[in-house]
Amino acid sequence: MDFFTIIRGRRSVRVFRPDPLAREQIEAVLEAARWAPSPHGRQPWRFVVLTSLEARARLAEAMGATWRRQLALDGQDAATIEARFRKSRQRIIGAPVVVLLCLYLEDLDVYPDAERQAAEVTMAVQSLGCAAQNMLLAAYALGFDGGWMCAPLFCQETVRAALGLDATLHPHALITLGYAAQDPARRPRRPLEELVVRWE
Repeated sequence: MDFFTIIRGRRSVRVFRPDPLAREQIEAVLEAARWAPSPHGRQPWRFVVLTSLEARARLAEAMGATWRRQLALDGQDAATIEARFRKSRQRIIGAPVVVLLCLYLEDLDVYPDAERQAAEVTMAVQSLGCAAQNMLLAAYALGFDGGWMCAPLFCQETVRAALGLDATLHPHALITLGYAAQDPARRPRRPLEELVVRWE
């Protein structure tokens, strides 16, 4: 496919068919992520690949317990909380593959002042987003689909505990991969003239 066709065609899929992906397909998506730009070329991201139903269910249950508490703090009623939990859980366990994207800060440059150090971390987070985008575009170009979930940001310690991850790994996002079970509703995009605030 033409590059711009891939960009415009990519969609955020939430419901997948049960068809498995081959390891080669998963590795191709991860390879695309590996080539994302990053600060000083440090590649400050690590990936956890979950293909077993047991691992995906364990993660979904752990995250769900935390999310239920957070939704209750927001004042949502029990029925709404349960419905939202079921939908989120299904997104994770219903995808044949879930890739957890973790920020890894150990190799970043270290500065003596807090301002530059914070900027270094921000660059790392931005590059993780680039890696995620590469993954999503690669999946679509290869004939399957992906979805981006940022839920791990809200319960990083829970995710680490559920998967037995090292403290140096900071969970940021889930990329769900598989073949779409239905076409998702597409949200409209703002026109370019709204997005470009200055051109001189």
